[in-house]
Amino acid sequence: MPNLSRNPVETLARFGYGARGVVYGLVGVLALLAAIGSGGQTGGSRSALQTLVSQPFGKVWLVLIALGLFGFCAWRILEALTDADRRGSDMKGLGIRGAHLISGIIYAGLALFALNLALGRGQGGGGEDQAAQDWTAWLMSQPFGQWLVGLVGLAIAGTGLAFIVKAWRSRVADRLSLPSDKRDWFVTLGRMGFAARGVVFLMIGGFLVLAALHASSSEVRGLGGALEALQQQPYGWVLLALTALGLFAFGLFGLIQARYRHIDAPDLNDAKAAVARVSR
Repeated sequence: MPNLSRNPVETLARFGYGARGVVYGLVGVLALLAAIGSGGQTGGSRSALQTLVSQPFGKVWLVLIALGLFGFCAWRILEALTDADRRGSDMKGLGIRGAHLISGIIYAGLALFALNLALGRGQGGGGEDQAAQDWTAWLMSQPFGQWLVGLVGLAIAGTGLAFIVKAWRSRVADRLSLPSDKRDWFVTLGRMGFAARGVVFLMIGGFLVLAALHASSSEVRGLGGALEALQQQPYGWVLLALTALGLFAFGLFGLIQARYRHIDAPDLNDAKAAVARVSR
């Protein structure tokens, strides 16, 4: 559990990594159950959160997850603006920081969804596939919209490839201070997790590229749609089960990140200054 005496930004970040891990763990468990025919579902993050509503203390868990995801959102945005992870200002560094900024915005939406569920405000919006299709349709309506959608798809697919390479090269623990006696187990979990995320990101990016080529936002899929597409392939239950295990492993790895990740968080004054510079 994060130490509340730490820098508040670091505390937010650690709660955030933990909350993200819980969400991925839920997605992985439900997808695995669907793969082996024991219930479950392949609906993605939002559907996974919806399953908590009817569980004992489910709304309490949803509030805690929402707060954690808001913390993760804040960390991602501040990390991007202040370069707290020392990514640099070259093309690669700016690309990573930009991706983290977008990630922060996406997790803010998921946090709002979880909070709406906890407060009983309907379902907090549509499913992930519908949300992805809605913003794709909006983007396509803009000048050069099809090109923009295609570029976004290529960027997401490229991120997926980067995750797979990271897993292959065992570089998942670069920013972690792991105990030596558990390092091999933790790295194995991380490699499984990043490989599974890479596969899913490749598929999501591919759907976006197809949508751009066909000028049809209905072809876009989110996490749940990607898992469902895996299930529909020959021997799909095996593909889904392996991916689900990887996503569950990434969920566990999120808890490891919450505990052991190196976080050089800016103090509150530096964070406020960074936000003020951007808002001018």
